Amino acid sequence: MNTNKSQRDMNVLVIGANGQIGRRLVHDLKDANHTPVAMVRKEEQVSQFKKEGIKTVLADLEEDFSHAFKDMDAVVFTAGSDANTPKSQTDVIDRKGAIKAIDEAEEAGVNRFIMVSALKANRDEDLWSEAMQHYYEAKSAADEHLRNTDLDYTVLMPGRLTNEPGTGKVELSNHIENIEGRTITRDDVAVVIAELIDSPATFGKSLDLLQGETSIENAIKSIS
Repeated sequence: MNTNKSQRDMNVLVIGANGQIGRRLVHDLKDANHTPVAMVRKEEQVSQFKKEGIKTVLADLEEDFSHAFKDMDAVVFTAGSDANTPKSQTDVIDRKGAIKAIDEAEEAGVNRFIMVSALKANRDEDLWSEAMQHYYEAKSAADEHLRNTDLDYTVLMPGRLTNEPGTGKVELSNHIENIEGRTITRDDVAVVIAELIDSPATFGKSLDLLQGETSIENAIKSIS
């Protein structure tokens, strides 16, 4: 990861900070000389992040969480459901929660917004399995809402996630053709997000992300 001084040190609200990508991301942002603020729902989560030297804000996607955006320069939405999440809750988190976060960022004047979506969310619905259709529908709706704003957004669409150690090498593109059977580590997703935060070349872009052969730094530099 590039640990040089960032172009601009930013206060970054991480929504979904207690998730598997979020927990990695807050530390990667800190290493990149940003100030991550972990948005969490429970007091015990606040204590854990504070032990790790990470600032927190107590807020819930299902309630009023407008206070979480105060003094923020950027937002990363990495909250999301998993295979065990009921369909109704997927809609609450991945669609309604994400759309509400986008609207709150606009209201608060927080221009930089990174949405962690899913690789197939903007692809032909024929690629969606019946079991995952509700998930992709929710992701797709939130992504489209973001694209229709004036925010400096990036929609990041990683493939199937793994917990293998990061390789630091990825394929990052507006559209990756060969996606079947390919994966991306959560470690590498978190590093990519941390590096994207202050990359104007990625504003207004929707980017596929998979494991590849290009260093993360060079993959981001190649976006135009």
